Formats: sequence, C-alpha cells, structure tokens
Amino acid sequence: MQQHRIRSLRGILALTAAAGLLLTGCGAGDGDHSSADNSSYPSGRPAPAPGHTDGGSTGGTGEQKNGDDSGAESREFAPAPDHLSTFALDVDTASYGYARRTLADGRLPDPTTVRPEEFVNSFRQDYDRPDGNGFSVTVDGARTDREDWSLVRVGLATRPAADPGERPPAALTFVIDISGSMAEPGRLDLAKESLGVMTDRLRDDDSVAIVTFSDEAERVLPMTRLGEGRGEVHDAIDGLEPTDSTNLGAGVETGYETAVDGLREGATNRVVLVSDALANTGDTDADTILERIGSERREHGITLFGVGVGSDYGDALMERLADKGDGHTAYVSSSEDGREVFCEDLPRNIDLTARDAKAQVAFDPATVSEFRLIGYDNRQVADEDFRDDSVDGGEIGPGHTVTALYAVRTEPGAEGHLATASVRWLDPSTRAPHEESGRLESGSLGDSVWSASSRFQVTATAAYFADALRLGDDRWSALPGSPHFGELAEHADELADTTEDRDVRDLADAIRRAGDLTGRD
Repeated sequence: MQQHRIRSLRGILALTAAAGLLLTGCGAGDGDHSSADNSSYPSGRPAPAPGHTDGGSTGGTGEQKNGDDSGAESREFAPAPDHLSTFALDVDTASYGYARRTLADGRLPDPTTVRPEEFVNSFRQDYDRPDGNGFSVTVDGARTDREDWSLVRVGLATRPAADPGERPPAALTFVIDISGSMAEPGRLDLAKESLGVMTDRLRDDDSVAIVTFSDEAERVLPMTRLGEGRGEVHDAIDGLEPTDSTNLGAGVETGYETAVDGLREGATNRVVLVSDALANTGDTDADTILERIGSERREHGITLFGVGVGSDYGDALMERLADKGDGHTAYVSSSEDGREVFCEDLPRNIDLTARDAKAQVAFDPATVSEFRLIGYDNRQVADEDFRDDSVDGGEIGPGHTVTALYAVRTEPGAEGHLATASVRWLDPSTRAPHEESGRLESGSLGDSVWSASSRFQVTATAAYFADALRLGDDRWSALPGSPHFGELAEHADELADTTEDRDVRDLADAIRRAGDLTGRD
C-alpha cells in the first residue's frame, strides 16, 4: 500500500477552512452489528434545525446542537464546516488488558470501559521510525465491504528505544495500594513480584521511593539510589501487606510530595501508581485529587504512570488520573503481564521524546463526505488549540507507536487527495515546538481491509472487536463492514499464523470468548 509523507500542513488547513461549508454531519444509525445489513451505519445528512447557529469547532467530536440546546446531538460525525479532527496522543493499553481479563473470567466487559484506541495501540506496528526525537507519520487506508466507506489509519512512531545504558537516570516514586481489596490473589502479590524483578533490572544510578496507602498514606522509603540501596528497596517491597480502606487521594498527594522531595535534575521523575483504583475514602474524584498536586506536576514535569490490577478495577478513575497526570495506563493480570509492564514498558517510558503531543487530521471536502475517529473520546482537543502549546497533549517515549483509525466515507468516484495528518509536539528538553505531516491519496486506498498489510488488518481487527464490545452503549453504532465475532476470530487466527505474534493469537482467543458469551458467532 503506497504511503506518502510531507512536511507541512498549513496549505491544506487553508484549503479546508475555505471549503469547509461543503460538509454536513450525519446522525447515528440503529446499531445492528451485522455486515449483511448495511442500513445499520449512519448515512443521512440532516439539515440544521430552525434557529441553529454554528458554534464553531468542537475538536472533531461531531457535536452539533440546536440554537436552544434542546435538540439531539450527533456524537460521531463532524458537522459543517468542520473537516478537522484533533486529539491528544495516547499510548494507554489498560482498557484492552482489562477486557481480556474480564472475558477470561467469563464476563463481558462493561461497554463504558471499552476504549477502542487502547485496543488498537496494544499491538505492534511496522511504521518507519525517525532518526531523532519526534515522530514519523504514516497514513494509509483500505476499503470496507460497505460502498464508499474505508478505514484510514494514521500511524505515528518515535525513534527506537536506546540501549538501557544510554537513557537518562530515573527517579521513580511507587505509590502502592495496600487496601483490603488488594489482598485478592493477583493484586498486591502480583505487584510485589513485579516490583522485585524490576528493582533488579534498574540501573545503579536510578532511584526509587515507595509510598503506601490504605485509609492513610505512608512514606515507606524516601528516594533511594539503587547502587547503595537496592537491598533497602527489596526489603520495603517484601514488607508490603494489605490493611484497610482505599484513600487513593492521600496516596497520590503523598506520592507527589515524595517525588518533589527526591527530585533529581537531569533525571526522569515519575510517579507510578499501582492500584485497583477502587477508592472509597477521602477524595475519590480524579480532578480533585490532581488539583491538589497540580503545581508540582506542572512546575517539575513529574508524570504519572498508572498500573491497574484486580478483577474489579476502577478503570475510569485510573484513566482520568493518567490523562490529567500527563501519563498513561497499563493493566496487569498475570506474572507475564507484570514483567512486561514493569521490566519493559516502564523502563522504555523513563525517557521522553515528545511532550504535549497532539495530532490533527484535515479531510479534503472535495473527496470526503463524512468521517469518524474511532475512539479517543476522552482525548479530544479543540481544533484551534492544535498549535496552542499551552494546551496539554500526550507525553510519548522512545519505541512507541500511536495509531488512530478513522471510518471515512468518500464521495462517489472520488479521486485525488483525501486527508493530511499532522502531529505537533514539544522537545522534552528545550520545549521547542515541532511538526511532521503525511498525506493520503484516493489511489493509495487498498481494495479491501482484508487484503491490506497484515499489521493494518490487525489494527482493523482490534478496532472491530472493541466496536462490537461497546455496542451495548447506545452512543455508538457499528463500524462499516463490521464482521460477526466468528468471522472476526477467523481473521485473527489467520493473522496470528501470518505474523507469528502471540499477542494476535491472544486477540483471537478473546474474540472467540466474546462470541461465545454473546451467542453472536
């Protein structure tokens, strides 16, 4: 599949602003999840209600209101004159990990916990990588079984992770939940095992502090260099025992105070929250919790990495904390997961290659009639804030890929330019802004999603899976060309054989479990 890269988005943004009035939005369909019934996908173009006034860009959410705010809202498609979709980058994967755990326990995940971008970003991609800090941009796409509808993939990649000896030192403050709920097997015991292995793998010039919380928070270990204090860190980890209730707010506040007290210039300073996020004492609202430590977070650049555990898990609270804390989340349900998160993902995230990274996709009104960003519902940014560097984006490290998938309806017989995708970020050291862009032409669209590259197919399979799991949420309708669970599992099985990727095999197993539970094979 041909891919194109360019350096600047300014020209297409000017074209988009001038021609934007050609596009009108679409309402939601009836949500039937069958590729045989194409009427399930939105295709109408409702006229504005009397008295409607254009309220300006909504950041690509597709939200359109009547003048009296009494009309229904379309949450999925961008209304006129908006041909832009803007969002903060996100490398969270917790939603997918928790869904797999829930399915393995014989239950379907709550649709509100399913975030498609976290399903998509749980899988390895094959994008070209840049030589230095920042991103490469890859834009490709393929047609679905639904006429005039395609899936378009925007792929962003950072440079490969450096040798562990070449990264900056780390100052990590672990904030560990020792509440009563953490006594369940697979929670505190798993966290202790994973932290112990990680401690042995960190460098001598790295530092670790430990804070615990139940009904109150306690600083168990101040910031300690591992070269002289590795044994102290192990002793502190080994001594963790579950106690009472969950005052997560006190834990986070004390954790940030400890991180500031142990702040190291030239090091990556990060708070790592390990919890089931079932807060029941003190502050339980993410915004309130983070408001109390906001100045430390902004002034010192301390980021938050949330690690979720447990079959019952406060997914929404943990995700909100990570988003507001300039970090991301992962979910751990096994020793294998724990080793991957603490021994591979966390060390890779010690270094940063981009701060406040945002993406913006401009669709050409001459060729694109409708579009929908799949996921990133909580990461939307107002279109006009794309180049406002005071607006928070995502913090991204080396070795990462970020994928955004769009459902795009092209005009019949459309030829030429379809879309331009841009990413903007700040250099982690100098805070200087940078941009990189890529574009997609209609002639580069593959004939079928299922004959595209294997990694594109994995992306589509993960997105279709997430889409199927959240159909119980009436806000969303089925994606175009969505297969049944049985067909989707077959695609995943074939892809697992082709890619020889264990993660894709696990995806196929999860899809099959979901099909069995829903009876929609």
